[in-house]
Amino acid sequence: MPGVRVQLVDPPAYTPPYDYSLAAALARAGAQVELVTSRYPYGPAPAASGFTVREAFYRRTMASDRGTAARRALRLAEHVPGMLAQRDPGPADIVHYQWLTLEALDSLLLARGVPRVFTSHNVLRRGRGALRERAARAAIGRMDALIAHTDAGAGELADRFGADPQRVHVIPHGAFHYLAHQADEQPLPDELARVEGPVVLSFGVLRPYKGIDVLIEAFRELEGAELWVVGRPWMDVEPLKRAAAGAGAKIRFVDRFVADAQVPAFFRRADVVALPYRRIDQSGVLYTALAFAKAIVLSDVGGFSEVGRVDGAAELVAPGDPVALREALQRLLDDPAARRRLEDGAAVAAAGRYSWDDIARRTLALYEELLTDRRAAARRSRRSATDRPWMAGQSRGSR
Repeated sequence: MPGVRVQLVDPPAYTPPYDYSLAAALARAGAQVELVTSRYPYGPAPAASGFTVREAFYRRTMASDRGTAARRALRLAEHVPGMLAQRDPGPADIVHYQWLTLEALDSLLLARGVPRVFTSHNVLRRGRGALRERAARAAIGRMDALIAHTDAGAGELADRFGADPQRVHVIPHGAFHYLAHQADEQPLPDELARVEGPVVLSFGVLRPYKGIDVLIEAFRELEGAELWVVGRPWMDVEPLKRAAAGAGAKIRFVDRFVADAQVPAFFRRADVVALPYRRIDQSGVLYTALAFAKAIVLSDVGGFSEVGRVDGAAELVAPGDPVALREALQRLLDDPAARRRLEDGAAVAAAGRYSWDDIARRTLALYEELLTDRRAAARRSRRSATDRPWMAGQSRGSR
C-alpha cells in the first residue's frame, strides 16, 4: 500500500533487528515509516534505511548511570508518560505495536483514532499464571489485528488468549540478511580462528529453555567436532561448564554479548547450527542462521517445526532427547551432501517467504484491509447520522 503512514512502536527496544528490518522493507515498498522506541542498551542499533527513528521512551533511564534497581524504578516512572504521549499518533494512518512493556496497563494507553496492530512475538513463551493471561487478553482485545509469526503461535493466541481467529494473521519473521552484509564485519578471536575441524554452533542469550544442557549431553559421544556455546548469560552457566568439562568433548564457551559486527564470523565458521530448545515459537537466532544459509538442527517444537516440515530448511529432533540430537548432528557432520541440502533449503527459504520484502507486502496488505474497513465503517456512521434526523421527524409527525 504505497504512501501509507505507519508508526511502529517498540517502547523497550526489545527487538531492534526485527524493527529496523521491517521498517526498511515497508519503506522500500513505499510506506512512510516512523519507529518510536528507546535507545538500545547493548551496542549500536542497525542502520535506519528510508525511515525515521524517534527515541521517545525512557530518555532519563537510558541516560543514567544508576544501578539496576534504580534504573528499573526510573523506567517504570517514565513508562506511563511515554505511553500517554503516544496516544495521539499524529499523521499516522496505522499504529503497529511490536512490544508492550506492561500489557495490563498499556491496554488502556493505546493510540486513538487509527487501526492498531500488535505483533505477538514468541507467543509460546509467554509466562503462565492468571494475572499474566488476563493482561495479555486485555491487550489483545483492544487490537484491530494481531500478527503471529507461525501457525503454532496463531493457534495459541486464539486457544489460550481468546483472540478472534479472524483477527489473527500469520506473517513470518524475516531472515536477518543485514547481518551478512556489514562493512565493519570483524574476524573471530584468534583462539577460535585457529580451530581446524568441524564446528557446531549454539548462539544467543543463554537461558534454561534453550536446552544447552541437552546439547552438551549430546556431545558426550559425538566424534570429530567442537561445540561453541556463544552468547550473554541470563542464567547461572557454572553447571553448564561443569557438565561440559565432564563430557569428554571439546566444548568452548564465549559467554558474553556479541555485537552485530562480530556475529558473521561465528556463523560463517559453523558447519551446523543447533537450537535444541525445549519450548519456542520463533527465534532470532534461527533467522540469522537462515540468512547465512547454514545447516540447522531444531527441536520439533512450536514454530521450529514449520521451518523443518514446511520449508525443508532444517532437520528436526525431539526436544530434550540428547541421543536423537547426537545422531542428527553426527549424520550431518559425516555427510557433506546432507549438509548442502539443508544449506540450499535455508537459502531458498530466506529468499522466499522469510524475505523482508515479502513480509512487507503481506503486512501492507493487512494495513490496507484495516484501513478499508475503517473507511467503510465511517461511511456507514455518516449515513446513519444523516438518516436519524429524518427518522426522528417522521416519528414526531406520526404521533
